[in-house]
Amino acid sequence: MRDFAALYAALDATNKTSEKVAALVRYFRTAPPADAAWATYFLIGRRPRQAVPVARLRAWAAEAAGIPDWLFEECYATVGDLAETIALLTGQATAEGALTDRPLAVWIEETLLPLRAADPETQKGMVTAAWAALGVRERFVWNKLITGAFRVGVSQKLVARALAEVSGLDEPTIAHRLMGDWQPSAAFFARLIAPADADRAEPGQPYPFFLAYPLEAKLPTDARGRLLDADPAAFAQTLEAALGAVSDWQAEWKWDGIRAQLIRRQGQTFLWSRGEELVTDRFPELAAIGEHLPEGSVLDGEIMPFRDGHPLPFSVLQTRIGRKTLTRKVLSEAPVVLFAYDLLELEGRDVRSQPLRWRRAQLERLVAETNHPALHLSPLVQADSWEALAHCQKASRARHAEGLMLKRLDSAYGVGRVVGDWWKWKVAPYSVDAVLIYAQAGHGRRAGLFTDYTFAVWDGDPAAGGRLVPFAKAYSGLSDAEMRRVDAFIRANTLEKFGPVRAVKPQLVFELGFEGIQRSARHKSGIAVRFPRILRLREDKRIEEADTLDAIRALLPS
Repeated sequence: MRDFAALYAALDATNKTSEKVAALVRYFRTAPPADAAWATYFLIGRRPRQAVPVARLRAWAAEAAGIPDWLFEECYATVGDLAETIALLTGQATAEGALTDRPLAVWIEETLLPLRAADPETQKGMVTAAWAALGVRERFVWNKLITGAFRVGVSQKLVARALAEVSGLDEPTIAHRLMGDWQPSAAFFARLIAPADADRAEPGQPYPFFLAYPLEAKLPTDARGRLLDADPAAFAQTLEAALGAVSDWQAEWKWDGIRAQLIRRQGQTFLWSRGEELVTDRFPELAAIGEHLPEGSVLDGEIMPFRDGHPLPFSVLQTRIGRKTLTRKVLSEAPVVLFAYDLLELEGRDVRSQPLRWRRAQLERLVAETNHPALHLSPLVQADSWEALAHCQKASRARHAEGLMLKRLDSAYGVGRVVGDWWKWKVAPYSVDAVLIYAQAGHGRRAGLFTDYTFAVWDGDPAAGGRLVPFAKAYSGLSDAEMRRVDAFIRANTLEKFGPVRAVKPQLVFELGFEGIQRSARHKSGIAVRFPRILRLREDKRIEEADTLDAIRALLPS
């Protein structure tokens, strides 16, 4: 545990990619295989379910520290991180625990995993014994693990890069081996870094997804990071200068669904989401496609709600996500199809290195031969010029699409996000002007600052007695300097306190952006928005100039 906690500290202490990779390489070169397997598991974002309810941990920590609950909550509000608060309160900062050198795998397999099945009293004894046995840094990491909140600033790509350096394999091979449903063990880690000629993929193992860069990373933008695309003719010239001839590219609609891979191997069908969740049982109509696919086929595509020849809003798909039981009613009210984008494996052969134009031709043939009602070929957007394509992109929302995907016709199917071959060209977000009415302190590096905001819009004309109603919450989009300014305003203009939440004098107006909008009976405004974020602070506007619910309802799709 000591070495893993030291690795966490090293990764958390730097923003430099080279230093993060170096720290990972040092750890993996010396860690026992079982520890290295668990470290890999956590570092790429996987984690066991939360072992103990947070409320119990808070109560036990306050008791162990000998302080009342209210004082613990004040400490938590100041520190901003539960794991760190408990680590600091349950032992001396200079203490060295008796079991700090106990291997990470032993901590996980003999203490953390059995916690979930234990009764509360047994849990309490196991958790408090761990706090007493570990030093402060190790306690902090341990608390992150038992709360299910372990995160550190490395991507799966960086972990794969470090493991490639340790093993002598190439990064794509490691990335592929990290995909799918595997359990941490010494045997797994041995297979992970085994020579390439020993590679034996499991039948259901997916490939790493190829991801696109936003077009904003390639083209000029305004001060808010938006593409300068208001004039299609001028923007077309910019596109041609940056990307070359439009004939070199394949354009598709960027659908708003769930990215997935459909796999047919050894008589079995597997459906994996981009989040590496096996969702075969959640979409039985898509699993049924597999029986009609040739053996050794892997398709990349998008799970889309679909009826009567048309895509449906993402909100329809949400009605199926997370349901434990898929009734006939649910399946009929939220029918889905797979829009196939790409072909990754054909007759058991990995074809990702083939150019896109070849893969697309084979995909078209395969979809036609399969002839299944739930399998659709993602349609191409035909345009003979960048200007014509720009006009198509502007019409994306009418098709329930988020914009366009641009893919170079001679591109291979890569691993992760690679600059140059695939670009996502999203339509500008919806935007409204809203008033800040509530604020709450952030967590982690934002601890001590009010950075989580609730915004309101007018229900009725403000000049005729209209009232502000909560509309959306957002916490991203401001610079550090702007956050400090808003924090100072909140502290000076707090009207009431409700636990950690402060009601603020309605004075600041913000422009909010969001990707989707729908009616919602669960929200006071009657409207829910998707991916809300702050676009800018509107110091040029008075609160009376904020948007009204009527104006926002006009944005709802018909």
